[in-house]
Amino acid sequence: MNDIREVLERSRRGESDRAIARDLHLSRVTVRKYRRALASLDEAGAGERLQQWSTRERQPVQTVSSVEPYRAVVAALLERGLEMRTVHDRLRADHGYTGSYSSVRRFVLRLQPKTPEVTVRVHTGPGEEAQVDFGSAGKFLDPTGGNLRTAYVFVMTLSYSRHQYAELVFDQKIPTWLALHRRAFESFGGVVSKVVLDNLKAGVLEAALHDPVLSEAYRRFAHHYGFLVSPSRPRTPEHKGKVENGIHFVKRSFLAGLECADIRVANLSLQEWVRERAGTREHGTTHQAPLALFENERAQLLPLPATPFELTEVRLATVHRDCHVAIDGSYYSAPYMQVGKKLEVYIFERVVQLYSGLELLATHPRARAKGSWRTNEAHYPPEKAAYLEKTPRRCRELAQAIGPSTFKVVDTLLAERPLDRLRSVQAILRLSDSVGKKRLEAACTRALYFGDNRYRRIKDILNAALDQQPLPEPPARPVQAAFAFARQAEDFFGQAGRKELQPC
Repeated sequence: MNDIREVLERSRRGESDRAIARDLHLSRVTVRKYRRALASLDEAGAGERLQQWSTRERQPVQTVSSVEPYRAVVAALLERGLEMRTVHDRLRADHGYTGSYSSVRRFVLRLQPKTPEVTVRVHTGPGEEAQVDFGSAGKFLDPTGGNLRTAYVFVMTLSYSRHQYAELVFDQKIPTWLALHRRAFESFGGVVSKVVLDNLKAGVLEAALHDPVLSEAYRRFAHHYGFLVSPSRPRTPEHKGKVENGIHFVKRSFLAGLECADIRVANLSLQEWVRERAGTREHGTTHQAPLALFENERAQLLPLPATPFELTEVRLATVHRDCHVAIDGSYYSAPYMQVGKKLEVYIFERVVQLYSGLELLATHPRARAKGSWRTNEAHYPPEKAAYLEKTPRRCRELAQAIGPSTFKVVDTLLAERPLDRLRSVQAILRLSDSVGKKRLEAACTRALYFGDNRYRRIKDILNAALDQQPLPEPPARPVQAAFAFARQAEDFFGQAGRKELQPC
């Protein structure tokens, strides 16, 4: 259509057919045809002719479908709820139809025009809801390692005011996820009643339609801050459109023009951008600045808890044959039925908890030194637990009969990992059969003096007869001046007190 109009205008300016054909990439025959058809018409007539050609070009070619003779049959089959593939099979089997399934499909789609999807805009009140999500943010410099890493932008958008909290991070793990929520609420000065989130692994373990399963850490966090969690339906981004639009806005308006690579500097710039740019612009839906609306919303937020949530590190750990999992060089017991299985380990500041799915299996005090063991003897099989209950007690009784140093060695070893240390303890006690109780007691005294109470160390002391050697003198301590009471003893206890306080 535009080519025809251009041919007409150029012809009236006197340009040659060759020049017009070259510039418009048309053949000279086509140019000549258009020029002759319009040459005898005035301006109004030429415009009318162009309009007729345009209308004719836009009208699709109408063809009669091969399914048209079976319209009534197809309509009846569809009314019964049959699928298009079944309709095609019935036409071929019962009515001699020879056309393709594609023809039937096209005919059915024309016969049943698709109803356009209609969305209902949901309006939320102040303080009612926030929507959260992550978006890719490119690569940024990690100051801890000095290398470029893939980063993500976290955005929490208040549904009423559209005010945001945004931050760049290097991972989407549970501790990061919880820390971002905490900092977002702290920046708002309060907590919303409900958080709508995408089905991120940090927040939702199973994205079921009607009964999504929250991760235990996120469930605890939500309970601590007092908000409800509302996972969006799977594959329905429109259910969290406010934060989706917010992430796109961050990408287009902030990340696209960002020049710095250091994530710390970028986050400072991002916070300023949220306040100065995103918060003061006129929002396309509310037609007000988010920060202006936020002033009304702030008072409706729930108060922050008195203490922040204790951030949790979550790891997976396998239960070994000794009924323990290893975390940071320390060991925590789990029920023997879990041997060989992977458990979720929640590491708090003071305790360590072991979970299998949503079931809490064990809670232990957190170990502070590597090599520590936290054992609940009830986690062993019944026969092992009964064995541990009797045998360690008997070992302590035998050790006490030998002497205090031997008892201290045995008691220290059995205090942790009794099942593993029992053989070592029994081996130490059996040494008295060959060397006697007196030498074993002396060897244990020497082992304790040097801070090594292993069976191998005690046996080496006996083999080298070091138990018969005097212990080295401890380092000399500074001499302290003798002290004296400022008042006489009888002032406190009477004459009887003087006798009791006489030197030995």
